Order: sequence, then C-alpha cells, then structure tokens
Amino acid sequence: MTQSSDQESSPKVEQTVPATIDKLEDSLADNAVDEHRSPVLAHTAEPDADDPLDKPDDAPEGCVGVSSEQAGKASSCAGCPNQKACASGEAKKPDPAVSDVAERLKDVKRKILVLSGKGGVGKSTISAQLAFGFAARNNDVGLLDVDICGPSIPRMLFGPGFSQDVHQSNEGWSPVYVPGNDHLAVMSIGFLLPNQDDPVIWRGPRKNALIRQFLTDTNWGPLEALLVDTPPGTSDEHLSIVQYLQESSMDGAVVVTTPQEVSLSDVRKEINFCRKIKLPVIGVIENMSGFVCPKCSHEEHIFAPSTGGAEAMCAAMGVPFLGRVPLDGRVAKAGDAGQSLQLIPDGPVAQCISNVIDAILKQTDKS
Repeated sequence: MTQSSDQESSPKVEQTVPATIDKLEDSLADNAVDEHRSPVLAHTAEPDADDPLDKPDDAPEGCVGVSSEQAGKASSCAGCPNQKACASGEAKKPDPAVSDVAERLKDVKRKILVLSGKGGVGKSTISAQLAFGFAARNNDVGLLDVDICGPSIPRMLFGPGFSQDVHQSNEGWSPVYVPGNDHLAVMSIGFLLPNQDDPVIWRGPRKNALIRQFLTDTNWGPLEALLVDTPPGTSDEHLSIVQYLQESSMDGAVVVTTPQEVSLSDVRKEINFCRKIKLPVIGVIENMSGFVCPKCSHEEHIFAPSTGGAEAMCAAMGVPFLGRVPLDGRVAKAGDAGQSLQLIPDGPVAQCISNVIDAILKQTDKS
C-alpha cells in the first residue's frame, strides 16, 4: 500500500476536500442522516426493549424500540417525532450506508475499536503506538480518528505544525499517510480544521453524519487492521460506529484503563456497554502501570491498583487481559513529536506495545 499514486501523481485526484469547518458542515448538511432512519441493528432474534441501538437518538424515555411490534403505537410513543415513521415501519428499515460500509471495508482483515471508560488514560496514545507497531511489522494499517471534538491523532502521528490535505477522487477520500511510512494511513477531522485550536461544537447528528462519511467514502484499500480511536465513554460516536460496522465483521474492542479504581469503575461500565450492544471485547490494556526510575530502578505505582488493577478486574469479569504499559517520560515526548516508540527499542514501552499487538493478533487471528 503506497500513498504516491493517489496523493501525488494520480489523475484520479479531482479536488481537495474543503479544509474548513464551515464548508465541511455544509457538506454534511447536504448529506445529513435522516433521524427517522437510524442505522438500527438488523435483529435476528426478539428485539430487546433496552437495546440502545434500537432507539433513535431523540426517542423519549420509555421508547419500546423501532423493532418492536408496538413501535409507534405504545403510549410512550405519544409526542415522539419518530412516531409516524415507527408506526409505518419506515424507521425499521436498515440504513443503506451499513451495506456501503461493508463493501468499502471488505478488504480490511481486522476492524478494532479502541475504547476507554474515562478520559486521560492514554487511549489515543495507545491507539497511535499500536498503529506504529503494526506498521513496524510491515503490516498495512489504518487509523480512523472518530474523537470528533478532541482529535489528537494527527498531532501524535505527524508532530507539531502538521499540515496535511485530504484528497478526493472518484474512488473516494484518500487517507493521509505518515511521512516516510507507506504502511500507515490516517483519517481525522483534525486534517480539515483551518486552525488546530478551533473547537468542533457539534451535536450528535452531525457527528453521526461525519462518521458515516469517513466510513463510506475513505478508500483504505487492503489492510491488515483498521484501528478506530474513539472518545471516552459510551455516547453518540460509539453507537454510530458500531451501527455502521454491523455488517463488516467487526473483531471487537480493545479497552484502555489505568490501574486505579476510579478508572476501573468506568471501564466496567464500558465492558458492560460492549456486552449490551454485542460487541466482543478483545481485551483490556492497563496503561501507566507503574514507573521504574531510570537511575535507581525502583518501581513506584503512581496510580495505585487499590482493587487489584486491570488484571484482577478482567479475571472477575471474564475478559482477556492484554498486558501492561508502564509510565515512561519518553511516551509523552513521542506523542508531542509525532514519533513511534519503535524508534526507542531499548525503552520498556516499545516492548510492551509489541506484546500487546501479539495478544491482539492472537485474539483476532483469521486464517
């Protein structure tokens, strides 16, 4: 997989995607998601009244779900803006974008979401270094940043002052390749902001529309893995990405936490969210797991695992534990500079990331 054919010399490149939020918003408005046609899961069993994927974003409390026989007819449907669409069965129809995404990603071997229950645990850092790690093995890998309001991935892979254009051809959007690395392709709203300090102030429907456009329009080509960096929590972006990937043979989620209970308590919610929406949990990574002094080799658990840490939580919840990544000052420097920790092979983090990749490959091995 190379970047030169589409981004430098190919005659298929027709124009540069508008690199301003205003023009992007206009584009999304023209291609807006019909709120009465949420991309709900195609249920093969009896609908679950508590399934969050079966309810429109603006549904009232007590919604029975669009797959229910009572959709549009139940007392809780009174006053709902979706009542007419539900009653007619229109809301139950699958979004055609779901099939479009499956076709677009048919040559992607692994589709992996990177989740965290809480912000600040290093999820985007882990996503970036996993992508670098896959690429260091000469695997073609894509990294999709759907943290719409906090897109950190461009800085972590391209460094300060990055200026990259997303190009469009008759084959779709071309992802941006990391300079000097033809194995690592990236897509993020961060490439479309005119000023990297500009905030993205969007409600759910616009985020949903952009995620759909990323998935249906980005021409990734054949990949060993597509990693999707998500925002913290269990919100619109997570529901949207799972809905659109429902026919794309998703491998599951890698969940990132830190050792202390205040983080683990939110990660338990994240794991239960995955179970609720039937998203497999590939495993949990414990980040910032102890600090070894480079001078005296004393190990200090700065984020004390007061309840046993991620490994004990995984054992209790029956999910795989993928490994620990220690604190290392070089990690923050690498993130700010847009560098791979594979360039620091003597550091403990590079080996830990490699071990985590081995565990992910073992969990998602496909012959």
